[in-house]
Amino acid sequence: MKKLTFLVLGLVAGFMASAQMFVSTEPANRNVVIEEFTGRNCGYCPDGHVIANSICNNNPGRAWAVNIHAGSFAPTSYPNFNTTVSEQICAGYGVTSFPAGLVNRSTAQSINRGQWSGTASQQLAQASELNVGGQVVINPETREASITVEVYYTGNSTETTNYLTVYMLQDSIWGSQSGGASNPSQWVGGQYCHMHILRDAINESLWGDPITPTTAGTFITKEYTYAIPEMIGSPNGVEVDIENIHFLAFVCARTTNNPARNILSANMLEKSEGSDEPIYPVIKSVSQRAMAVCSQVKTFDFSLVNGGTENLTSIQYKVEVGNAVEEYEWTGNLEPRIKEDVSFEMEIPFGTNAGKLTIVKANGQDYPYEVNFTAVCNEWVETEPIEGETTTMKIYINQDQFGEQTTWDLVNSLGEVIAEGGPYAHLISSGSTQLHVETIEDIPTGADYLFNIYDNNENGICCTYGEGWYKIKVNDVYIIGQDQDNGDFGAHGSELMRINRGEDLVGENGLNGMKVYPNPANSTIFVEGENIKTVEIYNSLGQMVANVEGSAKTSVNVASFDNGVYFVKVVADDGAVKTQKVTIAR
Repeated sequence: MKKLTFLVLGLVAGFMASAQMFVSTEPANRNVVIEEFTGRNCGYCPDGHVIANSICNNNPGRAWAVNIHAGSFAPTSYPNFNTTVSEQICAGYGVTSFPAGLVNRSTAQSINRGQWSGTASQQLAQASELNVGGQVVINPETREASITVEVYYTGNSTETTNYLTVYMLQDSIWGSQSGGASNPSQWVGGQYCHMHILRDAINESLWGDPITPTTAGTFITKEYTYAIPEMIGSPNGVEVDIENIHFLAFVCARTTNNPARNILSANMLEKSEGSDEPIYPVIKSVSQRAMAVCSQVKTFDFSLVNGGTENLTSIQYKVEVGNAVEEYEWTGNLEPRIKEDVSFEMEIPFGTNAGKLTIVKANGQDYPYEVNFTAVCNEWVETEPIEGETTTMKIYINQDQFGEQTTWDLVNSLGEVIAEGGPYAHLISSGSTQLHVETIEDIPTGADYLFNIYDNNENGICCTYGEGWYKIKVNDVYIIGQDQDNGDFGAHGSELMRINRGEDLVGENGLNGMKVYPNPANSTIFVEGENIKTVEIYNSLGQMVANVEGSAKTSVNVASFDNGVYFVKVVADDGAVKTQKVTIAR
């Protein structure tokens, strides 16, 4: 392993404000690292994988599993996951039985898989003394990784010196696994998809690099240059695929005659590409914003990373979704290795669509770069007009046998989770089901909602494990799931709905089929319909802030408006009026 390490330390607020980029400074609870000692010849180990995966899936962004292959159940045939690092870690904690695990290294010895969930819950509920963040910029041509780890102390550590470790993990390595069929999500055609395998620890010391001081307000940056090997393991080593590697950083309280003990917190580092070229913009993580918006205009976010050596001041890019094509421009002053979050709005077709974002120019120069993403526009259902400002929603979930795999949430138009439920109990009888009725009172009317249901084993709530389904009632009327045949949703199912308020539909005859969208809005509000004379927008004080002549599709630029609640008043040629509340949120 070739590494170059140096430390930058900032203790004053002014320094931190200029240097800190990734780590949160807000107090938070501990994140969790589950180090699972495993092997391909261990028939019970896939059951441990299922348990660790479930903890991580139920705590996204707060829990990570690390599979450490070592010991008598870890063969050296292909794919050989054994390394000096994994053997030293296994020996350091005296692990002799498999599967076994450490949860935040919080116990004197490794614990069995039946104890992982309870220990993880205890750790997740504890306040942490610090937060961890950072990024990894990889040059795909030289395979050099520039790693920045930031630690911010929100409280005082009990130890005067803590220890920072960075693991390199790799996903999606196919090979044999005893007992693999007991984890069907990773078992395909007699082969096992091995995930979050420990490939290397990049620190000079296996048990972490010392960091100090460890008092509230301390901000520490640790930087590494790491040469990513082509292959790790001998004999029958495994290729290190840059696309499938990740870097996990964590801080331990202390070392006691080696190994390190008590992980205080952890985080997966953000990963992007970089280069020695002067202009090298990289688009990362194009994703659709998870909001309830009954409109075909959707909001998308991505991270723009300056992977070059010069400041990035502009990019021109186009977005293609189905037959729709839109062009956009970003301007700014992005320093090398720094990122900025960017968003755009686009009208997309119904259904699940393949999207492509292409950079056309960067700093005024031609620059071919593209990234693919997925754009989804669900058709939505609408209720009959409901009198009053609130109503009641009932969610019926008929779980399958594996209720512990099922969760759900209800999201409003701001992307806020206003209700959630599950997981449910595991049922003993094979293929059995059980009905749950969740009642949500005081749901605001005149608004859009998105219902999500998840199965962390990615096989829905149906079929061989019981014929599950879900239904939704609003104001005592079924609007979703009347056919009881919607349990086969795989990992995620969703339903988009609009709860209409009676008083918002005044003048419907004069404004037949009129739509106001998106809600919430970012930079533009659209009004579609026939016979529209004018569109007026009022703020929460009743002051008119926009007045636009109407058309079949009227657009109002609200980019300069402050975030908040506004009222869109649409006047028809025959004098009919419709008023709709719209939130502007960025």
